[in-house]
Amino acid sequence: MSDYKKQLLNKIENKQHIIGIIGLGYVGLPLALEFVHKGIKTIGFDIDETKIPVLNSGKSYIKHIASERITEAVNSGLFEATSSFERLPEVDAVIIAVPTPLNKHREPDLSYVENSAKMAAKYLRPGQLVVLESSTYPGTTDEILLPLMQKAGKNSVSGEDYKVGEDFFLAFSPEREDPNNPNYNTATIPKVVGGVTPACLEISVAVYNQIIVKTVPVSSPRAAEATKLLENIYRAVNIALVNELKMVFDKMDIDVWEVIDAAATKPFGFNAFYPGPGLGGHCIPIDPFYLTWKARQYDVSTRFIELAGEVNTYQPYYVVERCLEILNEHKKTLNGAKVLILGAAYKKDIDDMRESPSLKLISLFRKMGALVDYNDPFIPKLPPTRKYKYEMSSVELTPENLDSYDLVLLSTDHTGYDYKFIYDHAKLIVDTRNAFEKAGVDVNGKVNKA
Repeated sequence: MSDYKKQLLNKIENKQHIIGIIGLGYVGLPLALEFVHKGIKTIGFDIDETKIPVLNSGKSYIKHIASERITEAVNSGLFEATSSFERLPEVDAVIIAVPTPLNKHREPDLSYVENSAKMAAKYLRPGQLVVLESSTYPGTTDEILLPLMQKAGKNSVSGEDYKVGEDFFLAFSPEREDPNNPNYNTATIPKVVGGVTPACLEISVAVYNQIIVKTVPVSSPRAAEATKLLENIYRAVNIALVNELKMVFDKMDIDVWEVIDAAATKPFGFNAFYPGPGLGGHCIPIDPFYLTWKARQYDVSTRFIELAGEVNTYQPYYVVERCLEILNEHKKTLNGAKVLILGAAYKKDIDDMRESPSLKLISLFRKMGALVDYNDPFIPKLPPTRKYKYEMSSVELTPENLDSYDLVLLSTDHTGYDYKFIYDHAKLIVDTRNAFEKAGVDVNGKVNKA
């Protein structure tokens, strides 16, 4: 056992180690709070200068993370946020939790990971653990992070480049966040961990064992990276299946929601997935394309995954087509129509807009000549995203406002919506989530499903 391994394991066992987390977003911030909750000093690093004073004053900028938790963490003296990456040598474990989006060609954009890894390598000191949590393709840890860390310094005895498993430790452990999930949180979701060497695995497991209900060691970072992709590809493919069935059953005048609910009564061999206006969130719309891109390097065509991606990507277009048909049935045109979209977040009861289909719907409606507004109780103003720069604010749901729209489209089924009130005052409704029927509203007449 190397001296660095012994020293770090001893620190971890006695909770004398310091955690550093690069990226204080939907993954990094709750992770930091869990370490602090277990009495472990944690420094959060982020390039967004606006976040630092907010966090250090004990306030939250994410709806489902209460400011009280951050205030408690700051007041404990165990947490602080900084944009000064030169403080990385202070920490014993560097955890990278940054975005991994797609570029305009739907190929992996690893610029956030690469920049963070370069920063970690720049300040790497002997005996540190580096863990990547960002969702990515199999091979990222070995192919990008490992060479950077190896060349970060020289062994004091041999004079050779740093050796993984002896001079430093490297692992991959995919995040499994589900914002605002009432049943699971960061600490109660099992954590998959893959180390580059057995020593790397032992140390990274020891770190996560202090805050996670269960760690799941796997043979390598590649296996851990592939595990994350499998989880989200499984969901993406099944959602594509029900989205395709929705379109087929609609032509047959069959309610897909009724069919799914009936099928779900089978006590074995069936898991219910539900259709919607498109995929949202940072994982499901993106992760499958990381694997399809990597598979092409091995001359493998992932046709099943790509087909699912095509079906899911088409859903906002399908919703707009349905709205056009429904308006035509009421002797109205989409060109010039006033449309109100209910919900801008990608799923209910959160303020997370990453990859939200509502943003695509706004763009498509505008291209068709519609006048578009939105309402979301959690998002008073649409912030700029990588794809969209809307200058829009949430409109109030009053009887007069609802009555002024030719069509109201339910995109995100927030539980706070008064569906009976909306039904009573809207002229025409298109429901992509079956929310009105689930709320007990008599949907005959003005409510249409899409």
